[in-house]
Amino acid sequence: MNIEKLAKTARSLVANHRGILASDESTGTIKNRFDGIGVVSTADSRRDYRELLFRTKGVVKFVSGAILYDETIRQKAANGMSLVRVMKAKNIQPGIKVDAGAKPLAGAPGETVTEGLDGLNERVAEYAKLGATFAKWRAVIDIGRNIPSPYAIHTNAHALARYARICQEGGLVPIVEPEVLMDGGHDIVRCQEVTEQVLAAVFNELNLQGVPLEGILLKPNMVISGKKCAKQASAKEIAERTLECFRRTVPAAVPGIVFLSGGQSMQDATANLNAMNAMGPSPWKLSFSYGRALQEGPLKAWKGITKNVPAAQSSLLKRARLNSAACKGSYRPAMEKAAAKK
Repeated sequence: MNIEKLAKTARSLVANHRGILASDESTGTIKNRFDGIGVVSTADSRRDYRELLFRTKGVVKFVSGAILYDETIRQKAANGMSLVRVMKAKNIQPGIKVDAGAKPLAGAPGETVTEGLDGLNERVAEYAKLGATFAKWRAVIDIGRNIPSPYAIHTNAHALARYARICQEGGLVPIVEPEVLMDGGHDIVRCQEVTEQVLAAVFNELNLQGVPLEGILLKPNMVISGKKCAKQASAKEIAERTLECFRRTVPAAVPGIVFLSGGQSMQDATANLNAMNAMGPSPWKLSFSYGRALQEGPLKAWKGITKNVPAAQSSLLKRARLNSAACKGSYRPAMEKAAAKK
């Protein structure tokens, strides 16, 4: 294990106020999104859409890497060049989703565990040869009546740590993603309570399994009210509670925290990240690894039509620029209109 190389890669992914584009939607998920814009999901249409994202001129100023799905890391661009080469030519690091999804957890009704550890050593070796420099594994923790259970938290934390160790030994920086879902009617206090429990369990397992924290990135949820909660917390409270939670649970050795958007609107995801960075220096770089909160605009602008590619790329560039500003704590709502005009 080359810890220095892993640490350098991890730091580079959150350097210069940049973040990560999550473009690792499964075939089923991207089909649902294509259905929403009237585009038939085929290997070629998925390739065309993701290629336009990676070829966006100037996006590397704000986006350091992109997480890919297994299909994408093997695909070739329309001109025959591999998409990995397209990305590397733009100085965008390729990452890869390696988990097999959340499955029902035996003995825990209503809870799940993420699978995919079988054969992971071999897959990591293959992805590294294909050009990946980092990986991602998502664990899903739901909040509801009598859940999450300590059993589900432990099982998912253990799997995340095993994944992280395997990735590091294979030369990939693991993005550790324990997502506490924002669905449901729970308030922000309950979200903070569960998030602290989950993060404490995750870092305990990472320590037990000998994972050097300098060579990982954390991709957590923000501490936020459930979607169905009658009282929605302000950006200020979200920032205060999220930072309080992380200072209690996340060691300073972790180079960066790249938040997931978790179903937030594009504007909310940017504003909440900005509120955290505006509170002053943190032990870690606070950045983003957004999927829908970066792609919603480009998808609507593209609609599968070639002549719309520049508009879709302009939309991505705008959103990436605003999220980079949020990494500095310098985002303002008025920048939304100014960025659109630019």
